[in-house]
Amino acid sequence: MMLGASQAERRLLPEGRLAGPMPWVIAIMMFLTALAAAGGLAMASAASRLGSDLGRQVTVQIILADPTQRDREAGAAEQALRAQEGVISARRLGQPEMQALLRPWLGDAGLDRDLPLPAMIDIDLTETGRDRLDRIATMIRTVAPHARIDDHAGFIAPLIGLIRSLGLLAGGIVVMMAGATAAAVVLAARSALNTHRRTIDVMHMMGATDVQVARLFQRRIALDALFGAVVGLVAAIVVIVVLGRRISQIGSGLVGSIALPAGAWLVLLCLPVLAGLLALLVARVTVQRALGRTL
Repeated sequence: MMLGASQAERRLLPEGRLAGPMPWVIAIMMFLTALAAAGGLAMASAASRLGSDLGRQVTVQIILADPTQRDREAGAAEQALRAQEGVISARRLGQPEMQALLRPWLGDAGLDRDLPLPAMIDIDLTETGRDRLDRIATMIRTVAPHARIDDHAGFIAPLIGLIRSLGLLAGGIVVMMAGATAAAVVLAARSALNTHRRTIDVMHMMGATDVQVARLFQRRIALDALFGAVVGLVAAIVVIVVLGRRISQIGSGLVGSIALPAGAWLVLLCLPVLAGLLALLVARVTVQRALGRTL
């Protein structure tokens, strides 16, 4: 009802979705807001995913030049780990997997058959296993004195902190863009009032109230804002989809974890509606205050 208007009311304030700078200013605002919101939601999802997935993974390395002793300690550690409470799986990486990990650093020429490769065991832990990690590490060193335990949580904790900080920064940008959008609506409402001052005076002489006059302006401004917000969101979605495909092509576990969750798309689709409601409210307050000061 607030956005509805009769044909007579529409003729009082001629409308044109492509006229004036406001729709395009709102489109730019929405483009940046959608990108910031998508980045913040993706960062939050990535931090949660990294913390739950990599935080429960531990790697055991046994570095020995003697292959017999290395295999003996690796086998004992793997067997002992599988019997431990809180260990989901313990799997030793095979020779092809080890060579695949080292190939980006050494190249094919550096992967000589006589090159001693460490024995590596990937361990997946439950929450209970995560709490018992110190006891599990002590047990591993008992059966494999040359074992070294690498806790992935310790490596990724600074990264998770950085990702969360970037997510908070993106949220702050969204708030600032909302404030900038409200300021643009205020300027547009004041400009519209000055442009249609004579029409407003005639309406007042005919008995129109400030609320009725404000309804005309808030409808026009809200529709302009909605139009611009839809245009900006469509442009932002195109950029998000292209960036998502580029990130997925990298194939890195850490970089690939930065992805937009399914629920975030619903939030993005709601942004134009929120922008229209914000413009409606700000325009109503601005127009009524301006009219109240002139009477």
